[in-house]
Amino acid sequence: MNISRATALLAALSLAACQPPATETELAGNIQGTTYHIKVVLDGLPATPEQVKADVEAAFRRVDEKLSNWREDSEISRINQQKTTEWLDVSPEIATVVGVAMDVYRHTQGCYDLTVKPVFDLWGFSKHAQKIPEQADIDRVLQHIGMDKLELDREHHRLRKQDPELQISLDSIAQGYTVAVVAAGLEQRGIQNYLAEVGGEMKVKGRKANGKHWRVAVEKPTPVAREVERVLDIHEENGTAVMTAGTYRNFFEDQGKTYSHILDPRTGRPVTHNLLSVTILHDDPTIADAWDTALLCMGEIEGRKLAEAAQLKALFIYKEGDQLKEWMSPAFTSAPGG
Repeated sequence: MNISRATALLAALSLAACQPPATETELAGNIQGTTYHIKVVLDGLPATPEQVKADVEAAFRRVDEKLSNWREDSEISRINQQKTTEWLDVSPEIATVVGVAMDVYRHTQGCYDLTVKPVFDLWGFSKHAQKIPEQADIDRVLQHIGMDKLELDREHHRLRKQDPELQISLDSIAQGYTVAVVAAGLEQRGIQNYLAEVGGEMKVKGRKANGKHWRVAVEKPTPVAREVERVLDIHEENGTAVMTAGTYRNFFEDQGKTYSHILDPRTGRPVTHNLLSVTILHDDPTIADAWDTALLCMGEIEGRKLAEAAQLKALFIYKEGDQLKEWMSPAFTSAPGG
């Protein structure tokens, strides 16, 4: 090695040694009825924490204005208020989530269905006033349930109800879409190493500031204590969503019987199987959010068959007697870090 190259190498090593270690910037807040926690590696990027936080909260507001079933002035609420069978122009956001939901609906024999809203309302879950409805009332609303009664023109962003009484709930997919929008905003800022969590649903990409893989905890599906069931090391650095749906938080009891908020649109009643939670890994948070609910509706037996057939990365936690059991799909166990 000649003197000039040796000097240049030593200078480079000295400069590297003087560089401060990369750090993670953490952002958190309460907005639109939920919480968010975001970790980003901003080193070397022009983005500031204040800009990132503003981007995130602006994304929340945009999605909420389109997809929230809790706001009477949201786009989806206005669509539900229009009792017509004419084509309705909708935003690209609505067209996207309905399109994803239709694809999942076709795989689940109707167990995943956005038009379940009237049944959800009937059981009182939408207003936290749970009750057991009369069978006659269930039969009445079931006449107006079914995504086969909803048409979508994806190219021109239009919806048409074949039944004017059709009501659409986006609760099972909106949070995943929100995560997707937030993650896209981070990447537009040039951020390639992040963990973006919204209400427990998340997408991670790249690595932590110390170079290690992101680690994500899956909660033990128990209604009282918050405990960790399993920790996942996420090795898919191009980005993966981690979405979990469960029956164990939102439920009510009546005369010793438990009624989950996961309703089967085909029967109009809460599911009765032993599957407690489903975690899905997928590169698209919107798709992952639809699938975790869909498989949770189907249960530990039929859901397992579908997860394998669709090659989904799925983790099931179910009850067998007094014990909690896990099942992992072949795609899940073969995933890096799975």
